[in-house]
Order: sequence, then C-alpha cells, then structure tokens
Amino acid sequence: MDGVAPIGVVGTGYVGLVSAACFAHLGHRVVCMDVDEAKIEGLRAGRVPIYEPGLDKLIDDTSGRLSFTTSYDDILDACHILVVAVDTPPTASGDADLSRVQRATRAIAERGGERLLVMKSTVPVGTGGRVMADLAALGATRVTYASNPEFLREGAAIQDFLEPDRIVIGSFRHQDGDAVAALYRGIDAEIVRTTVPTAEMIKYASNAFLATKISFINEIANVCEQVGADVREVARGMGLDHRIGPHFLQAGIGYGGSCFPKDVQALKQLAGNSGYHFQLLSAVLEVNALQKRRVVTKLKHRLGGLHGTKVALLGLTFKPHTDDLREASSIVLAARLQGEGATVAAFDPMIPAGEHALFPGVTIFDDPLEALSGADAAVLVTEWPEFGRLDWSAAAVAMRRPLVIDGRNFLSPDVVSDAGLEYEGIGLGGGDAGPGSAA
Repeated sequence: MDGVAPIGVVGTGYVGLVSAACFAHLGHRVVCMDVDEAKIEGLRAGRVPIYEPGLDKLIDDTSGRLSFTTSYDDILDACHILVVAVDTPPTASGDADLSRVQRATRAIAERGGERLLVMKSTVPVGTGGRVMADLAALGATRVTYASNPEFLREGAAIQDFLEPDRIVIGSFRHQDGDAVAALYRGIDAEIVRTTVPTAEMIKYASNAFLATKISFINEIANVCEQVGADVREVARGMGLDHRIGPHFLQAGIGYGGSCFPKDVQALKQLAGNSGYHFQLLSAVLEVNALQKRRVVTKLKHRLGGLHGTKVALLGLTFKPHTDDLREASSIVLAARLQGEGATVAAFDPMIPAGEHALFPGVTIFDDPLEALSGADAAVLVTEWPEFGRLDWSAAAVAMRRPLVIDGRNFLSPDVVSDAGLEYEGIGLGGGDAGPGSAA
C-alpha cells in the first residue's frame, strides 16, 4: 500500500488498540505505545487485554505490521504521525479529565521535531486550540494538530472502523487534513473536512443525540405502561419514518458504557462553562438515572418489598459482546437492590465467577441457572444471546418465585410465560404476561 507509515498510536485501550489493528489491516506499519507495562508485555506475547469480537484475529493477522512499546522515545523516533487515543474520563465536576492527553502532549513537545498530532480521544470543544497553545509555550512550533474523532461501538468496533458512516477530520492546516485522510485510503466512506472545533463538537453532538433518543423512548415506554400501549410497536411505527429511523429506539433500563454517560455530562458541563444552560441534556441524564430506579420499583411492587429477597441479575456488562463494565446499569441496580435489603446473585458470560470489586457483596456464578437458584426474581440487564437460548422451564424450577423483569424487552414474553414464569418488560402496557401478572 502507498500509505503514510509508520503511524504511532498512544494508548492501547478499546479505541487505540482497535484503531492500531485496523490501520495495520489497511497496510500501515503501526507502533503502539502504552505506559501500562503488563498490558504491553501481554500484547507482545499475543494476549489481547480486551474483548472485542474479531480483534484477537485481526491483531494476529497483522502482527508483522504491529509493534508495541512502553517508551515514548521508541514511538517518537519511529513516527511522524502520532494518533492519541488515551482515556478522558469524567472528573468530579463532570468535565473531561485531560491529564493523559496533556502528558502525551508534553512528551511529544519535549522530543521536538516536525510531527502531526492526531487527536482520536474524545476531548471538549476547544481542546485543539489549547493543545496548540501549550505546544507553542513549550517551544514545539513544528508540531501540528488535527482532530479525528472516533465513532466505534463496542462489540462492532472493527466493522465501524473499516465500514464507517463517515470519517470526520478537523485541521488547522489543509495539508494536515490531507495527511489524516491518507491514513484511511482504501475505506469507502464520506470524509467530512472541517475545522478542529467543529470536528470536536460533531463527536459530542452525535453521542448526545443518540443518548437523547434512548431517554426519549424510555419516557415513551413509561407513559405506555400507564395507558396500555406497547412501546415496541410504538418504536416500530416511529422508526419507519425516515426522518426518525429505527436506531436507538429500544426501550430499557437506560444507557451506560464509556461514551454516552461521560460525553453527555461533558457537553452539558461545556455548555454551562460557556454560559449556556443545556436544559435538554439535563433531562436526558435525569431520565437515564430514573430508569434504573423504575426496575427496583417494579420488583418492590411485585414482591411486596425487597428485604430478605434474592434477586438474580442476568448480564453485567453495559451491552452484549463486550467485557466493558464502565457505567454499566448493573452496578447501580446491584447497589440499590442491596440497599433495599435484597441478596444479589449474577451471571454474565464475560465476567468470571466469584467476587468483583465493582459488585461488593454480589456473588457471580459461571452458570445462569446457579445464579437463579432460589431467587425471588430475575432481572435481565444485558441482552446476551445466551439468555434467549436459556432453558426457562429449568429456570422456573430453580427459582423460589418465577418472576422475570426483562430490562431490555429482549425475551419473548410467550416463551417465558409458557415456561411457567411471570414476565414483565419495559413499556409493554397490557402486554406483560405470565402466571400472576399484574393487570
């Protein structure tokens, strides 16, 4: 391939590692750098530290073009283009924590030379300008900057990288945008060339809008329960309108993960810092938090209280096909259930049995029926395919009271109720089924 290479990738988390492997797949030589020595040693030995479908095979297939280091010197000696893909977690104030970005910037500036820093981390609008000012203050006047936000869904990240809806590139200099665009040669997608602040805002606005769709359909689901409508059919009818579309209209217990919660909060905070109160995003965040509480309320209503009960959580990760627990709904649910006096058991195909630091007091089993044994209720939290194939008749026998709250409207109410369990979904109005179901 006639591409620009080698590329340096700073950070080997979900975004960095997937991006590095995909760039290598496109024919580039890629040097990956991370300060986590154990992670780099594992990658050198062929151990992929995260679960993403197809990633281990892609890394193996491109191993001749991928290398891994913990040294900034190694990556800066080898690479002119440096893709920064480090974490930007939320601070206590809700702002994005840019400390890792700043450390990478300083390391690049101290080395000097002519380089292009490509920001793939999600950063607040205005970060590019501040980074350029910091570089100038450090005397790194030959380091330039471009924004290239990522739009990768965990569980489908490789497909999203290689078959994207769009590639967004913001740059201060046209030639820097050209250099970033060249990295994606071989991918058939519209390239959006714009300014750096606009590229930064596209990322935040996209995630905030998707989160808004989720909170909106959850509000509709809550109204459906009051008036006897079925939110699944409502969403289908809405989604057939091409102006709305069917995506992100699945009612449930709210969104989680590494992007939506922090990006919505960060955009709200950014607006507030700029003197604007973003009322809509305040409501989006509130609805998302309340949606988890509604599940607890459903359980209390069905069971007559939670003190002394056992509740099994089916699924812990924030979505299926990933091992990511960041901002997972299960964390809040487990804590609230225990706060109400319930004992909590759990099963997730990606989380090892035993105890987990994020779930103190929760016993995690390696078999769903073991988690369900003696339970007064089960809550489907993550729509793993395994739960669609579960022997629900055996579950009904194992449970003390066969009650299922389907937090994702993933299961077939008929299948569950025919197996002898009570079933309640989210926003199904009069459609909930099963022995003893509430009217």
